[in-house]
Amino acid sequence: MLVVGVAILASGCSLLGSRPAWEEPPPPPSVGPIVSAQDLHRTVLGNGIEVLVLEDARLPRVALGVTLRSGAGSVPPEQAGVAALAAEVLQRGAGSRDALALAKVIEDAGASLSVSAGWDATTVSLGGLSKDQALFDAILADVTLRPRFDPAELEKARGEHLASLAAAVDEPSTLLRWNFLRTLFAGHRYGLPEDGSEQTVAKLSLDDVRAYWRDRFVARNAIFWAVGDVDAATFTREIEARYGALPAGATVPTTPPSPARTPEARRIVVVDEPELVQAHILIGHEGIARSNPDRIAIDLMNDALGGSGFSSRLMKVVRAKNGLTYSIGSGFGLRSQPGPFQIQTFTKVESVRAVVDLVLEEMSAIREARPIDEEELAKFKSYSAGAFGLSLETSRAVLSSLVDLEVHGLPEDSLDTFRTRVGSTTLDEVRAAALARLHPERAAIVVLGPAAKLVPQLESLGPVEVVKP
Repeated sequence: MLVVGVAILASGCSLLGSRPAWEEPPPPPSVGPIVSAQDLHRTVLGNGIEVLVLEDARLPRVALGVTLRSGAGSVPPEQAGVAALAAEVLQRGAGSRDALALAKVIEDAGASLSVSAGWDATTVSLGGLSKDQALFDAILADVTLRPRFDPAELEKARGEHLASLAAAVDEPSTLLRWNFLRTLFAGHRYGLPEDGSEQTVAKLSLDDVRAYWRDRFVARNAIFWAVGDVDAATFTREIEARYGALPAGATVPTTPPSPARTPEARRIVVVDEPELVQAHILIGHEGIARSNPDRIAIDLMNDALGGSGFSSRLMKVVRAKNGLTYSIGSGFGLRSQPGPFQIQTFTKVESVRAVVDLVLEEMSAIREARPIDEEELAKFKSYSAGAFGLSLETSRAVLSSLVDLEVHGLPEDSLDTFRTRVGSTTLDEVRAAALARLHPERAAIVVLGPAAKLVPQLESLGPVEVVKP
């Protein structure tokens, strides 16, 4: 059973007080395990498979599956999209069932089957009533051990995937993000969309798709998991019986380190869309890896800058004070290798330079001129602790977070100690994070809009490169 508790209002805080609750100093961080030790079970099989089970019998439901510690980032750029395509085809026939038969048996059980591939992990999951767990165990074994990879289903999936990528080009924020990633990570897998491009997906073969799964579905790369109305000992025996002979795997594809992509000098790119009356803006540079030991201090710094919605500096300055946008935010793309740090917003075309100047000024100010103070830090510690609690409201969410820790090689007790670590983070650590992780003087500035109106505004900041969508 979960033992997460989230305080809605701090004691002594009046609903009619002069300051909102989120601006009050945080209460002392709660301590103790997120889940009871008797409900959480970890086992490592002889071939290296990890088994993680969170028992919660409050509802007669179960979710189970396997997560591999390899995802879209673990392929070379020319194979971008193979992870997403393999994930789709894995759902379209396995064992004795073709795509239609597999979909029917899942539907008849009122259950769900999902295969997904993120940057760092590939996951097969099933969920439904716990009385059908034996069926789910069998389907999981078929999908993982006996996938069909039917050539006709591959072509159907490819066609759907290409149509989705083509449609995405019409979405300004997506087109902007793709050009931003290419600017930062050209030549690395991170320089292409997570799901690949039309060019790379069109060239993928059935052998590429098969090899993606074959090379990654090995024992030492696999975390089998279950959560809900499930007996840990029974589930672990089932995994041992079905997968105990799975090869450990001599080598497993992982995401290679990316070369430093924070520009040595400011780089400005305009993606020319002459018809747009509203410009879309991304400003940023290389960020941090998911496993960065200073992540809490960095997150608190980012919350203050632009990661906390209306309480952030960027929202107050760019929206509330100057009325130049409806929304603006900042964040780090956390992956196994350092991903992007980015600030994203939009404004009318004529206001682009004003917005860019304000963003760069706020990035500089939080580093030196106006560093975070004690009151601001206390506010964002409270924000961080509250958001953490809300992210773990269900057993499934807790299990997902525990699997993520395993994927990225982080300590098992990271959830249990999170609130204490937030509370003990010092002002000096957060200020140091701003100095080390924000680089306004050499950030990439990528703007989507009419080049004829944007270049004159931006060229005094540095050379402007104009590209076609």
